[in-house]
Formats: sequence, C-alpha cells, structure tokens
Amino acid sequence: MGMLIRDKDKPMISKFLMYGSVGAAGLAGIGALGYDLYLASTQWVVVGILFGMWAVYLLLEAEFRS
Repeated sequence: MGMLIRDKDKPMISKFLMYGSVGAAGLAGIGALGYDLYLASTQWVVVGILFGMWAVYLLLEAEFRS
C-alpha cells in the first residue's frame, strides 16, 4: 500500500485542517446562540477536535519523516 499524501504536502494540509478546526469552533459558537447550521453545536465541537487532532498528527508525521 503506497502513501496517499506526500510528505511535503502534509504541512499545508495540516494548516487547512487547523483552519477547519477554528471554523468548526466558530460554527459551534453560532449554534450556541440558537442558529444551528447543519449540525448541533456539540457536533461542531467534535468536528473541530477531530480536525485539530489530524492536523497535529500530520504535522508531527511530516517532521519525523523528513
């Protein structure tokens, strides 16, 4: 099984995932005010946590492999 993501692309993807994590936190804040968009606030928090975890994982993997 080959690599799906090149090592040099991992920091860029990690940055986009972190932006997605911040965006999910913003949507959770909007949902807490009563305007749920597609998901409930707690679900947006979970999405933000998962995006953040994947971002840190990709960044660390790219650093240790280089």
